[in-house]
Amino acid sequence: MQEAPSFTIGIEEEYLLVDRETFKLATAPDGLIEACTEDLADQVSPEFLQCQIEIGTGVCATVGEAREDLAHLRRTVAKHAANYGLAPIAASCHPFADWKDQPHTDKARYNQLQKDLAGVARRMLICGMHVHVGIPDKDMRVNLVNQLKYFLPHLHALSASSPFWQGQDTGMSSYRLTVFDNLPRTGLPPYMTDWAQFETTVDTLVDLGLIEDASKIWWDLRPSAKFPTIESRICDVAPRMEVTLTLAALTQCLTRMLWRKSMEGDGWRVVQNFMVSENRWRAQRYGVSEGLIDFGRKALIPFSQAVDEIIALIAEDAEVLDCVAEVEAARTILETGTSSDQQRAKYAEVIDAGGTKDEALAAMVAMLIEDFNTDL
Repeated sequence: MQEAPSFTIGIEEEYLLVDRETFKLATAPDGLIEACTEDLADQVSPEFLQCQIEIGTGVCATVGEAREDLAHLRRTVAKHAANYGLAPIAASCHPFADWKDQPHTDKARYNQLQKDLAGVARRMLICGMHVHVGIPDKDMRVNLVNQLKYFLPHLHALSASSPFWQGQDTGMSSYRLTVFDNLPRTGLPPYMTDWAQFETTVDTLVDLGLIEDASKIWWDLRPSAKFPTIESRICDVAPRMEVTLTLAALTQCLTRMLWRKSMEGDGWRVVQNFMVSENRWRAQRYGVSEGLIDFGRKALIPFSQAVDEIIALIAEDAEVLDCVAEVEAARTILETGTSSDQQRAKYAEVIDAGGTKDEALAAMVAMLIEDFNTDL
């Protein structure tokens, strides 16, 4: 058998900044970005909108190592934000903010993005979470992307944190994906035979002057051209750090499991995007409350069953990668509900107690601030 890759991981998270008193979105002061940069160097950066800030862990050998780095990043951003009366939240949509009120960051890359994407870019008041898994072999990256996309809906459902948009319950568990899908070059990655085909596809758009590089291909999962990784991009950002780590552990272990089976000549079934998209929609709409399609059985199965089967599939890999507890914590998400479930429950709790809609929305943001600092 070919020598195993290291399966290192890196995690990127995007946060929204809110006023601690009004719970409204707030523009990041220059001093805040400067203070964070002084402590975190290139692990922190501004994002497209001025109310956003992005962090990224280093290359981590294990989820345990990622926990230490991510906790430090979250604590540092929260500490400096507090000096300005602000707080970060890790939710993919702010419950009541209006995207029309949010200016974008005055930076060449973002100015060009605004110009290229016009009105679509203005609505990007959303935050995501990305997980990189180290795969040095380029053809293997493409091979694993083809297989891993089967599990993207499962990961997305567990991550759901964006049920409200502009003060309204959208009925979705992840409204973020509804907004993001308006961008070009998004959605599930197409089937690619090898790295050469991926490179040719990217080069065609680059040579036409439509994009400058592969970073403008925003698929739910992509082989990274910048790093020796595959990058899962489908997940909502998780308010609680431990949920982030569970999603990272699942992504890392699923990647190793698929590599292992490929080496044994027993690769995972490659299902047409049209079919995986049905599960993607179900995850986006229902989160973990409804079942997903098992394409081998040709049946809808309860989400809890799907999680149990995934945990069994990757048990060996979780042992090797030292993240058994984080993987098994996926069951805890089912027990407590996703962040979207919890946000809806908080809203209902305030309304049922006689509170106003504005009070209920504010209570949701207060809960998200508390969640951000949990487990740190």
